Amino acid sequence: MYILTISLIVDLIIGDPSFYPHPVVLIGSLINYLEKLLLNKQDNDYIKKVKGVLLVITVLLITFFITYFLIYLFKQLPYILYITTNGLLLSTTIAVKGLRDSAYKIYIKLKENNLDEAQKMLSFIVSRETKHLNKEEIIKGTIETVAENTSDGIIAPLFYFLIGGPILAVIYKAVNTMDSMLGYKNEKYNYFGWAAAKLDDLVNYIPARLTALLFIVASFLKNYNYKKAIKVVRKDAKKHASPNAGYPEAAVAGALGIKLGGPSRYFNKIVNKATLGTGVVDINTEQIKKTINLMYLSTSIFYIFLFSIKLLSR
Repeated sequence: MYILTISLIVDLIIGDPSFYPHPVVLIGSLINYLEKLLLNKQDNDYIKKVKGVLLVITVLLITFFITYFLIYLFKQLPYILYITTNGLLLSTTIAVKGLRDSAYKIYIKLKENNLDEAQKMLSFIVSRETKHLNKEEIIKGTIETVAENTSDGIIAPLFYFLIGGPILAVIYKAVNTMDSMLGYKNEKYNYFGWAAAKLDDLVNYIPARLTALLFIVASFLKNYNYKKAIKVVRKDAKKHASPNAGYPEAAVAGALGIKLGGPSRYFNKIVNKATLGTGVVDINTEQIKKTINLMYLSTSIFYIFLFSIKLLSR
């Protein structure tokens, strides 16, 4: 439990510091290297898929053995240092402060009516074109990102920490990083990134639904529309192209009474995403802050849940 507490405190205070190498950056470099080594445009679709599977297996094995070796080294340290180093390692898998800061910067620029800067900042956290988005589209994109990444960037790594400690949390981040880099349905990655995308769908199945539940509980505590959140999750979550992302997004859409999704630009193409929510409330900038509040409260609820599990297990 000390490891979890230290990790959250470190993340909330300093986020992702630059004074030590971040595992996600190192994993990303490994993925880039293997992609250059394996991906060949001349290969047929089957060979691309096989090579994609090989990349996934290689990244997972390397991540496991390096993380296992690091924790073995940590065990040689005095107990306090062992707990601290494990907490620091786990903190690199979660992104409460980073997610909050990214969303809040967009919120500030929108309050200043600086759309150009808001578009630019949104481009740092989404995988689509942002330079032509209007204010409402920027707000929706920010809310969707905070909702989805509450699952991918906070609840999921903590869930896997509960099951398998820091090692499994880091392995989860490796899976998530592979999907974010390779899991696109376009000509280049449709087959090569197939294994990364499917594995990410699998490992996020429970965390995404758990996050939606946490959002609903948080909505009840914040006096948001938790009943509507339940209804929208049941009605709209499965409409999303992703088997998982629709659940946290639908919960937030219902809680705030807004409509998310709709037409979006990806790689110079307009994609008509499924709409989530009823849209009884107009989109406004303050809803970004409300979504951040839901993220914080959901994380707190899950921390209390994990703390209780650990106490009961003793």
